[in-house]
Amino acid sequence: MSLQEQVMEKIKEAMKAKDSEALEPLRAIKAEILLARTRTNSNEELSEEEEIKMLQKLVKQRKESASLYQEKDREDLAKPELFQASIIASFLPKQLDEQAVKTIIKTIIEANNASSIKDMGKVMGLASKELAGKSDGKMISNIVKELLT
Repeated sequence: MSLQEQVMEKIKEAMKAKDSEALEPLRAIKAEILLARTRTNSNEELSEEEEIKMLQKLVKQRKESASLYQEKDREDLAKPELFQASIIASFLPKQLDEQAVKTIIKTIIEANNASSIKDMGKVMGLASKELAGKSDGKMISNIVKELLT
């Protein structure tokens, strides 16, 4: 089942349950899918990689908004953003924990003989490609910096 079909199914469920809080992030995903398809002038389904990137972007936007609200002591606005991020994240593949990401990055560093922070770009490119959809880019970046310094 494609992402769009999964989202439409969840939208139907949320509408039947009159769950307006869940409808908002689901409709945001649907809108983003439609925008992505019109950008490419294609009626074809998005690739899994494109879907993952789109979902990660939506989650990141909501988490950033929530952190800004929390900085301004606006928990009433941060809470819905975090809730929406959790609903959107439920469509992403299972995320790896920090230890698993660290192990994969260590392997990449050893395989490419990376030894200093100068090699960060090369390692980041390889790690981002291998961990696409499985880990947050910020976590990958922090671990690469930690291991190369």
